[in-house]
Amino acid sequence: MSSEIGKILKINIFGESHGKAIGVVINGLPAGETIDEDELHRFMARRAGGKTFSTPRKEEDKPVFLSGVLNGKTTGAPLCAIIENKNFRPGDYKEFSATPRPSHADYPAFVKYNGFNDQSGGGHFSGRLTAPLCIAGGICMQILERRGIKIGAHISVLANVGDADIDPCNPDQTMLDAVKAKAFPVIDDMAGEEMQKKILDAMSNNDSVGGTVECVVTGIKAGIGAPMFGSVESRLSAAIFGIGAVRGIDFGAGFTAAYMKGSEHNDPYYIDNGEIKTRTNYHGGVIGGITSGMPIIFQTAFKPTPSIGIEQDTVDMINKTDAKITIGGRHDPCIVPRAVPCVEAATAVTLLDILLENDGLEK
Repeated sequence: MSSEIGKILKINIFGESHGKAIGVVINGLPAGETIDEDELHRFMARRAGGKTFSTPRKEEDKPVFLSGVLNGKTTGAPLCAIIENKNFRPGDYKEFSATPRPSHADYPAFVKYNGFNDQSGGGHFSGRLTAPLCIAGGICMQILERRGIKIGAHISVLANVGDADIDPCNPDQTMLDAVKAKAFPVIDDMAGEEMQKKILDAMSNNDSVGGTVECVVTGIKAGIGAPMFGSVESRLSAAIFGIGAVRGIDFGAGFTAAYMKGSEHNDPYYIDNGEIKTRTNYHGGVIGGITSGMPIIFQTAFKPTPSIGIEQDTVDMINKTDAKITIGGRHDPCIVPRAVPCVEAATAVTLLDILLENDGLEK
């Protein structure tokens, strides 16, 4: 059970939530690229648990490079990095071996793998597997940033509380950089406080909440991508849906476009200091599957954490009887804050892959 994505840059993620280690193999990285491990550790720390409003399970999440890196630079060989699981408790999940948890992958995985899959903490389907995704994404973000391409995300909505809006034509990257340094990844800290109250309220009722993450990419030139199934949107969507709790994605105006007139949705072109731009950005930076040169902007919807302390209906898969289940253990009341760097990571590996495929990677 390994998960792979990419055409030129191939990312293969392996491991299980409560196994000895999780990790990633990256094939196709250009040789000679510097990896700033301190910056990578800072990026990984944004996803890590053990904080307020997250699972109390705390792991160091420090990558150990087994291959592909020498003296701080990529060698051109496959890069393999692992994270050792140290704070794992598979015993927390023994009682659920025959009773699948609602909205988890327990039942379909049981059917597909004939009951031999490791179900502890979700096994290979766990959100824990976003840690190696963030190793790959953190490395790719460093490579892209050296080419002037920046990726930033924030919680746009959590439990019906909205964050400040971003200018879709001229997003403030300084503002998005500031979000990366915050304990709670929002632009408007007052909105963040309201979101945190919603999480606490859900926690007090043994429940959970979901939300959306908005991601912005600047510095990518026009003409990158391909039509139809090779579109930037379809490639990004495939990677984003690799984050287990994702339920939807939309670009630019997204589903709102269905309620607009053509005269409202069309983005007029104009010349700005010799560059072709659009006055609005309802297309989200991609037209016909190809980048327009405007910022790429999309929203990702995350479901509420399915592990909740309220009694739920399930079944006994062995005895084929109805059953009840109450989930204990260590779980996030809302995974959206930790999902922000995961969205950035999936975006980074996809865009670097597309750039390598389209025209190589400019120095």
